Amino acid sequence: MLSSVLRSKRAVEVNIAIMRAFVKLRQMLFDNKGLRRELEEMKRTIDDRF
Repeated sequence: MLSSVLRSKRAVEVNIAIMRAFVKLRQMLFDNKGLRRELEEMKRTIDDRF
């Protein structure tokens, strides 16, 4: 990740912000039941391919 390459305080802060955004996005998706079902179906399809 960015912070492992740049090793600066700013890079660490940006990395943390990015991870928090992804966690928030995932939480929003799972809060919506329709999107949750669709996401689970996509995951199953991908898992079956690999």
